[in-house]
Amino acid sequence: MTPQYVLALGKEAIWLTLLVSAPMLILGLLVGVIISIFQAVTQIHEMTLTFVPKIIAVALAMMLFLPWIINKLVDFTVRLYGTIPTLVG
Repeated sequence: MTPQYVLALGKEAIWLTLLVSAPMLILGLLVGVIISIFQAVTQIHEMTLTFVPKIIAVALAMMLFLPWIINKLVDFTVRLYGTIPTLVG
C-alpha cells in the first residue's frame, strides 16, 4: 500500500461523503432561504417556523434519495473490498 493509494482512497471517500450528503444539504439550504425571505417580508420571527420545514424537507430528501445513496455506498464498499487482495505485499 503506497502513500499515493491511501491519499487517493481518502480523497474518494471524502468526495463520496460530500456527494451523498449534497441532496439533503441543498434542499435544507433552499428551504431555509425561502423561510428566511418569508420571515423578512412578514416580520414573523418564530423559531419553529425555521426548523420544522427544514427537518421535513431533509427527511423527504432522504427518503427520495436513499436508494441512490445506498447504491453509491455499496459500489464504493465493493470496490474497496475488491482491492484487499492487491494490498498485501
